[in-house]
Amino acid sequence: MAPGTGTAESSATTRIVLPTLAAGQFLMALDSSVMNVSIATVAEDLGTTVTGIQGAITAYTLVMAMFMILGGKVGALIGRKRAFMIGCLIYGCGSLTTALAPNLPVLLLGWSLLEGIGAALILPAIVALVASNFAAERRPAAYGLVAAAGAVAIAAGPLIGGVATTYFSWRWVFAGEVVMVLGILVLAGRIADAPIGERPRIDLVGAVLSSLGLGIFVYGVLRSDEWGWFQPKPDAPSWLGVSLVVWLMLAGLLLVWLFLRWEARRVERRREPLIDPAMLHNRQLTGGLTMFFFQYLVQMGVFFVVPLYLSVALGLSALTTGARILPLSLTLLAAAVLIPRFFPNVSPRRVVRLGVLALLAGAVVLMAALDADAGAEIVTLPLLLIGFGMGALASQLGSVTVSAVPEAQSAEVGGVQNAVTNLGASIGTALAGSLMIAALTTSFLTSVDQNPAIPAEVKSQATVELQSGAPFLSDAQLKSALDEAGTSTEVAQAALDANTDARIDGLRAALAILAFTALLAMFFTSRIPKTQPRSTEP
Repeated sequence: MAPGTGTAESSATTRIVLPTLAAGQFLMALDSSVMNVSIATVAEDLGTTVTGIQGAITAYTLVMAMFMILGGKVGALIGRKRAFMIGCLIYGCGSLTTALAPNLPVLLLGWSLLEGIGAALILPAIVALVASNFAAERRPAAYGLVAAAGAVAIAAGPLIGGVATTYFSWRWVFAGEVVMVLGILVLAGRIADAPIGERPRIDLVGAVLSSLGLGIFVYGVLRSDEWGWFQPKPDAPSWLGVSLVVWLMLAGLLLVWLFLRWEARRVERRREPLIDPAMLHNRQLTGGLTMFFFQYLVQMGVFFVVPLYLSVALGLSALTTGARILPLSLTLLAAAVLIPRFFPNVSPRRVVRLGVLALLAGAVVLMAALDADAGAEIVTLPLLLIGFGMGALASQLGSVTVSAVPEAQSAEVGGVQNAVTNLGASIGTALAGSLMIAALTTSFLTSVDQNPAIPAEVKSQATVELQSGAPFLSDAQLKSALDEAGTSTEVAQAALDANTDARIDGLRAALAILAFTALLAMFFTSRIPKTQPRSTEP
């Protein structure tokens, strides 16, 4: 059904379709953050290690990254609505499996594999279904609300996970996801689907190349904190003296290049490609994808840094940490919904630039406000700014990318778009984490080395033991470790003081790279169009 006609544009359908798609986006994003505050509890319940649960979270990200482009193509072949509903069924089965998981292998099957495959079908379909259910002039508001739902899920995830783990069980989170999936499937019948064209076979070679390329690259990025970006950390794998992270990223990029060359060859032979490489020569599309990459890089970096400051540096509970992050959700929703509503003809480029400036300002203000004596209240203003920036970008970018190509390619655009956001999110978290640990370690060792109260042998021991990076510890965690080691009161106090200052230095370094990235994004905003897309329907 064409946008702007029939029931697809009726107010009754709009009231059902948009919340349904937004709920799908909320669910997909929730899994990326909801269990971060409950990793230790989940590990204990399943009789495994914290590393095992972290591996499950990493595997979920990997599966999504590997199959996102393929998921977009599947939606184009079988129908976006059908792909969305099949994805929901697979995701619901994964959530139910996770809720009942007795051990780590079953958790990996449900959470990492089934939910990851479901997300790879759902997310590209959501992008295409917004295009088929809303006229061009209404899409900025629709995409804004859908994107805002995902960002709110990431912000509210720690709060939801904290409440469930504290008062009930972490399993109830996934049981609740099953209920939400059932509700989405009931309401999805009102969603209008775009007509399905001819159904050629899926390009299997392209699917393998794209999946391996994206998966290997993202895996390398996710292992950077443990293995080192370039110089290998002690006992980390390496080749020719260089961290394996570099080689994985290079191999991933090479496979992606081979994938694009293969797709171009198929187009020349008039065979159906997985994605048409000519799309990537579209200035508006690549501009939108680039801004998506930067947005998610900064966004996920912020969601990594701020909870660490609140929960570790200040020692706040998961519930209080989640509550402190909520101001971001308020301005995010307000900007995503109200900008298209009250300024429907505003220049997308102007809004995107304003959003990037807000992200930059929020990162800089927070970096300047961080201090050893500061409290939780200092995050409120920066988060309001960052939330506004994220909302402003969300209100425009989805419409920018989809309107750059014919509607028949909207599912493929959805696959590429979500693959790009996955890359940005992975790199943002890894980059912020790596720089934070590097700055923290340098600051801590410098403080210890310059303190005359600390014996020389202790300084040497600290240098050796922390060569792979100092952990981000709370004062209580460090004090407990020092007491177990039988450290003298004077040395223990010096170490605690050094740790307090080093934590702030590490957090500032992470925020500095996020601010730099936001500033770098400004150089690419010229690819965003100056005028809003308009429907060509009568």
